[in-house]
Amino acid sequence: MYNQIASNKRKTFLLFFLFAILIMGLGIAFDIAFGLNYMGVVLAFMFTIIWSLVSYFSGDKIVLRLSGAKLAKKTEHAHLINVVEGLAIAADIPVPKIYVINDNAINAFATGRNPENSSVAVTTGAIDKLNREELEGVIAHELSHIKNYDIRTMLLAAVLVGVIALLSRFMLRSFFYGRKRDRKGGSLQLIGLAIGLLAAILAPLVANLIKLAISRKREFLADASGAMLTRYPKGLANALKKIENDHSQLKTASNATAHLYISNPFKKKGLIVKLFSTHPPIEKRIQALESM
Repeated sequence: MYNQIASNKRKTFLLFFLFAILIMGLGIAFDIAFGLNYMGVVLAFMFTIIWSLVSYFSGDKIVLRLSGAKLAKKTEHAHLINVVEGLAIAADIPVPKIYVINDNAINAFATGRNPENSSVAVTTGAIDKLNREELEGVIAHELSHIKNYDIRTMLLAAVLVGVIALLSRFMLRSFFYGRKRDRKGGSLQLIGLAIGLLAAILAPLVANLIKLAISRKREFLADASGAMLTRYPKGLANALKKIENDHSQLKTASNATAHLYISNPFKKKGLIVKLFSTHPPIEKRIQALESM
């Protein structure tokens, strides 16, 4: 487990490197298209650093606010608080802040930048519909995300995907609505414009594919880590079965936060949906748990 935590921290730097290449590529394409003499690269990196720092230190608060999460109260959610505190002690991590989302769907997520600054949010649907063993399985999964530093990795991935999307949108608008170009710029200028357009269109797609690949791997790891924590893989497996058969749609979910939840909050199915899903198929996760 400690090896996996160290590996996850190394992959955080690799993630930064991959996204840095994409951002640099966008900046260079913008320079070529508009002849800015590397000013595009400089501005892209300045914007990325500022946005990343703001999101790194306040991204969890934004996610919780967007999800409509409220702090759990001992008078109303003593059962949930007891489960989280007990498993946090077993996982040897600080007890995270505990939030409740008033929604009938069965779901939960963890967020934050490290175990000392982390939060767990659980829907009322999960609290009401899951028995204790199933709820413990779900909470153990989320605490594993915290212990393994998945929360930092996925927070940074979401932030950088957002940065690339914003930069790409700015580039596309500049191409179509920016200052008038010299029509006698020649073939080099046209090639630069074509490269810039292609980069602006493809960069968000590539960034999302990187994020999705990381997210799916982290879910399998958290399932295994959570099962090790509770010593009862069947608890989480049964919880996932209930999630699969639950048709309630999580109202506060969005594409920006979907990768954080224990299960994809969107109930749409199909080949394309599965290809771009933030989570591996539930049936494969259940099969892996039941084989432990």
